[in-house]
Amino acid sequence: MNIIKVKNLVLIILLSILTTQCGRDFFRWTDTREVPVDAKERVKKNLEEGRGISFGLGKNSGGGGVFDFASSNELWRASIEILDFVSLTNASYSGGIIITDWFSGTKTNNNEDSRELKITIKFLSNEIRADGIDVTIHERRCLVTDAKKCKIAKINSEIESEIKLAILKKATILKKESNTSTKKSKLKTN
Repeated sequence: MNIIKVKNLVLIILLSILTTQCGRDFFRWTDTREVPVDAKERVKKNLEEGRGISFGLGKNSGGGGVFDFASSNELWRASIEILDFVSLTNASYSGGIIITDWFSGTKTNNNEDSRELKITIKFLSNEIRADGIDVTIHERRCLVTDAKKCKIAKINSEIESEIKLAILKKATILKKESNTSTKKSKLKTN
């Protein structure tokens, strides 16, 4: 019986705390002289004050948004094609990042520590420019004797610039191809 009383008391205290946290202005009385009578004027005033949402529907909706999709972004497509030799752990178009899984080349000597690389590409712009992408290489070296003892470090390597250059070249080719196909389709319709 005591447990039920304690539970009820805790519930009442919790509900009173939650309902008092709604704030003072939650149930604010408004003066009818401040609120326009016409619904369209009321909506316009609320939008100007930032107290409403607009879905962009109707004849006076203005312009639409700009939507970029991965299939139309040459830089993204080029990066995916250049990195097709390795599996990806993260490829977030909206986040503007591609991260590969750890991969390694062939080992020349069995006594060497194992060396694996991970490539990260960050998209800083949708434009095909050298400063539009950032390529980072991480290296993981594990001891041959104990694979659990690994050191991970960011490295500066020529691989970064080679991958970046390959992506930019491929993106330029894809852009030229899309421009020529667009021109051909416009000529066919005319």
